[in-house]
Amino acid sequence: MTKTTWRILKLVTVAVVGTGAVLWFVMAAVPVHSHRVVRGPIATEVMGTGTLEARYHATISPKIAGLIAEVLVDQGSEVKQGQPLVRLIDEDLRQQVGIAEATVATAEAALLRIEADRTQMASILQQAKSEYERNRKLLQTDSISQSDFDKAKESLDIATSGVARAGASYAEAQQQIILTQRTLAFQQARLAEAQLLAPFDGLIIERFRDPGSIAVPGTPVLSMISKSELWISAWVDETEISRLGKSQPARIVFRSEPDKSYRGKVTRLGLQADRETREFTVDVQTLELPKNWAIGQRAEVYIETEKKEDAILVPMEYIIRRQGATGVFVVQDSFASWRPVNFRLMSTTHAEVVDGVSEGDELAIPRLGQTNLDAKRVVRK
Repeated sequence: MTKTTWRILKLVTVAVVGTGAVLWFVMAAVPVHSHRVVRGPIATEVMGTGTLEARYHATISPKIAGLIAEVLVDQGSEVKQGQPLVRLIDEDLRQQVGIAEATVATAEAALLRIEADRTQMASILQQAKSEYERNRKLLQTDSISQSDFDKAKESLDIATSGVARAGASYAEAQQQIILTQRTLAFQQARLAEAQLLAPFDGLIIERFRDPGSIAVPGTPVLSMISKSELWISAWVDETEISRLGKSQPARIVFRSEPDKSYRGKVTRLGLQADRETREFTVDVQTLELPKNWAIGQRAEVYIETEKKEDAILVPMEYIIRRQGATGVFVVQDSFASWRPVNFRLMSTTHAEVVDGVSEGDELAIPRLGQTNLDAKRVVRK
């Protein structure tokens, strides 16, 4: 073999190897994730972040100062309206009530005595009037002396004055009874305030004091809520305000259970936006709750603003933007090709396609970080 022939053979071999390498590089299959386009329901949602709150909240605190004798409930206790929750030491108050009751009894007895005196004075007055009339007639016929008549008149005046004094004493005794009854009512109210009652049906969520502690007005002993209306007070961007309204359904996702949603609905829209964050509050009532929950617990709410039951759906992760356009890679005969698409409704997981792909089309996204699959042979992994 001549040198020239050898050189030609060598060049041909290099060319063949190079061409094979280029073809291998170009035609090598790219591993991808794939997905078949399907139809299904989709809903657009507005997201907000907030905390679980109770509409009705009460701090149980005494109106009078005293030592706590008993705390009858604890955190987690279900209570009914009017149920005793805390009892203060009340011996002194009971004594004050006893004294007030005795004072009322004394005043009532005095009133009975004065009533008897008044009845007696009325009888004396009636007798004096009769005696006076009799003596007046006798005086007209000169049957008695003037002095006897004057004595009868004096007796009538004394009896009249006595009835007036008895009436005044009776009125004073009645006022005294009213005063003592009000004093008794005041002492009874103070005694009642030594027992703290539940203001409504609810749940005790926090306990601050134990027996033996000093309780003073304004110092919390217990904290309770009503379970009748719990909601997520969520902050939502002000740009979404036109899309929201009362009674819209919502999903609630607690951070303690990020993979689970609980049902809710919008009950109230805030009327003032924060001037720094440009957000406003939306209260989403909880229609379901986790087994374990806590007031103040953080959660995300997803408020449904529009829904379509039958739409062509594309997972959000298969949507790719390039050169200012939005589209997907569609697989045909094991080759991927770029196809621009338009969307309408979008959720957190899917988008509704209005043109560009059809039900049953196969979509692909690369597994190994490659972004351009256009005209590439792909293999599903």
